Order: sequence, then C-alpha cells, then structure tokens
Amino acid sequence: SFVPSAGEISQLAVAHLESSDKPIVSFGQGCEGEPLLQAGVIEEAIRRIRNSTSRGTINLNSNASLPASVKRLAQAGLTSIRVSLNSAQEIFYSRYYRPKNYQFCDVLQSIDIMKQANRFVSLNYFILPGLTDSNAEFDALCRLLATHKPDFIQLRNLNMDPEWYLGSLGFQSTD
Repeated sequence: SFVPSAGEISQLAVAHLESSDKPIVSFGQGCEGEPLLQAGVIEEAIRRIRNSTSRGTINLNSNASLPASVKRLAQAGLTSIRVSLNSAQEIFYSRYYRPKNYQFCDVLQSIDIMKQANRFVSLNYFILPGLTDSNAEFDALCRLLATHKPDFIQLRNLNMDPEWYLGSLGFQSTD
C-alpha cells in the first residue's frame, strides 16, 4: 500500500496548522490499519511539522500496542492519542482484538507514557449492552480510569450482532 513520505505529510499538515482555527492533524482513522506500524514515517513527519510550527494538535488514533513507538512519537511532538478499547478487562479485550506481538498491558503502558509526557489521552470505548454495562466491566473501567487517568472517554456503539459478539468473547453474565 502507498505510504506518503514524511516530507509530503508534513508539508500538507503545516499548511493546515498554520491557516486554520483550532487546527488538528491526525494519523490513523480506524480503517487504514494501525498507524504505529508506520511509526518511523510518522515520527519524522511530526518532527518536521514541529520544526515548522508549534500551532495545533497532532493526534494519533491507535490501538496503542507499541509503547516504545508511542514514547518516540510523544518526544517528537505528538500531543494527543485516542486509544480504542472494547473492554477494560484484559480477557475480553484480548478475545476481541486478538493481539499479535503485544498485550493489553502494552496498551495501558502507552496511555501512561502519554500522561507522563503531559499529553492528552482519550479512549474510544466501544459499548455493547450485556458486556459494557456489566458490574465486572464497570469495576474494571473504574480501575483503569483511576490508575491510568485518561482525559476523555468517547462512547461508541459497537454495531455488531450482540449474540455473536458475546458468544465469540465467551462472555457469561454474572449480573
């Protein structure tokens, strides 16, 4: 697939950041794959952007699977990250995302890295009645919020057949 160069990305981003009110540039929108897999290109683009302007927000929409890459991006000038989660419980997160070469703890570490760098963290939290309104999920989410302190939560409906989804997760309600 086509990956634009850091120069091409930064040229377009700087033009937007310099000419817009409350400008934001964002890497990754959920349909083109995980942007952290192109962290080198993104890091260079962010450095070039920040060498040209300090205006605006540079955001990353991500699964936050690679904490070392998140740290490099934060050091380069990334100002916010939106992390997608279907559950604050590792077992159901893992059954949904089926992570390869990372674990749920890596996602949490990426959140912590951004918070330690004084950056903005939002959660893109997928909700589906049955799981996300269970007592166990509520307790796990409260622990995640208290421990990792994201700045914002966006609730998104998980538009999926609930019987198939809950069955594929092996979710058994105890409420």
